[in-house]
Amino acid sequence: MKSKNFIVNGLFALFLVAAFAQCDGNNAANTPASNSTPTAGTSELKIAYVEIDSLLNNYNLCKDLNEAMIKKQENVEVTLKEKMKSLDSEVRDFERKYQNNVFTPERAQQEQNRLLKKRQDLEALHQRLMGELQQESDKNNIQLRDSINAYLKEYNKDKKYSLIINNAGFNNLLYADPAFNITQEVIDGLNKRYVPAKSE
Repeated sequence: MKSKNFIVNGLFALFLVAAFAQCDGNNAANTPASNSTPTAGTSELKIAYVEIDSLLNNYNLCKDLNEAMIKKQENVEVTLKEKMKSLDSEVRDFERKYQNNVFTPERAQQEQNRLLKKRQDLEALHQRLMGELQQESDKNNIQLRDSINAYLKEYNKDKKYSLIINNAGFNNLLYADPAFNITQEVIDGLNKRYVPAKSE
């Protein structure tokens, strides 16, 4: 499955390189993205790209979601740290009392079982909270993707690009003329229509 995706991505990259190579070099360098050159044998092929790293660093929705996630993660870490500190203190107290023969064997076993159960509960809490953070992160990623896709659909009604691609390092796109870069335009449009949720 992964090799199939790799092949598809490779073919897509080759298509993009071929598409750029077929454009008239002078026009591509001196003409804005909205006036890209028609390719031979097809209708006009208009291509633009968005630098996804810049988009995510500058889109206010993404910044707000990241900030909220950082706060949640910090709260989880503080909660777990406090509970672990409390448990460690109880374990040390038990060990001290055990060494001083404060407990009967039966009582020592009960206390040991109680502390073991408390440690297991703490591990379960850790797993649950980490799972909730991951679910929140997944939900945020879907919200970001849907927001960007919805905006690009609206944006492209006037621009009429054939393709708007993601330029994320060397994933698919090996080279792109800066004349086709619409990143800042998209960031400005997304931020203009973004309304932050009111704090309670």
